[in-house]
Amino acid sequence: MPARRIISLVPSQTELLYDLGLDKEVVGITKFCVHPESWRDTKTIVGGTKNVKLEVVDSLKPDLIIANKEENTREDVEALMRKYEVWVSDVKKIDDAYDMMTTIAKLTGRDASKVIADVRRSFLELGSFERKRAVYLIWKKPWMVAGADTFINEMMKVAGFDNVVVEDRYPALSADEMRVLNPEVVLLSSEPYPFKDQHVDELRRMLPAAKVMLVDGEMFSWYGSRMMKSAGYFKELRATFF
Repeated sequence: MPARRIISLVPSQTELLYDLGLDKEVVGITKFCVHPESWRDTKTIVGGTKNVKLEVVDSLKPDLIIANKEENTREDVEALMRKYEVWVSDVKKIDDAYDMMTTIAKLTGRDASKVIADVRRSFLELGSFERKRAVYLIWKKPWMVAGADTFINEMMKVAGFDNVVVEDRYPALSADEMRVLNPEVVLLSSEPYPFKDQHVDELRRMLPAAKVMLVDGEMFSWYGSRMMKSAGYFKELRATFF
């Protein structure tokens, strides 16, 4: 039987639930689940992605909790698994995202085929283009970047960027190490660190030969129905320097 009392601990998957046509079935979300905006007022907030309030979860009596290996803590997930059905995604590749959407749709009695088809079609329509060597920053003090074996790395490829960082996951880099990498483009994500114009200026002084720009982190890191909007965003982004 499809789940009827769902808690989502993953912002991008919360948006997916909405785009799959669910509403009253979703009883709890995190404070970082900003899409759809209307759910901020109609759903119970169960804490953050890293600090779930277990007593609030208990009060909601869920029959399904949706979590993610990277976004949620092992301690929270294991505690919840002792009481509830918890499904944990682990998304590092584009195909992983498609599999995640298909599974969540099955668990909730919905169909994700149209969402997936729309994403696939939009990515194909981007076509071929000149590629740029890039680094994608997610944090400051220390500078942290998206490396290989990440979903961001895969979306960089779709957007037309070859990641100059070969280490896995999210390594910290010194200013000198970034200079050695010598990227053509520096992408400053809007999340989790809120990079602003002053950081653009700082990176331009550090890497004067590179084009430094602020980018929408949701378009690179949200592995759900937000991907339907990514190709259009990437097309606009590429038009600024390709």
